[in-house]
Amino acid sequence: MMDSIQRIIGLVIGGVIALVLLALMTDVTIDQAFVPILIGGIAAWAWPVVIGIWLVRRAKARRENQIEDEVQRQLNQQKRG
Repeated sequence: MMDSIQRIIGLVIGGVIALVLLALMTDVTIDQAFVPILIGGIAAWAWPVVIGIWLVRRAKARRENQIEDEVQRQLNQQKRG
């Protein structure tokens, strides 16, 4: 089930990217249309990797902020007590 959802999302992302690139090009021939379609295909294939990297970085930053907050809390507690 999850694989099919990822494929559908990938197709939508790749299709949108390809359509936007094709719309930005003027006087598109069949040979020139290959590049935006290829870029869309690469985006459709790579989007889970990009999202995964972004989520890992976000989780790491959140964890580091929690650690810094805890250290500050403990330092403040030591100063008081």
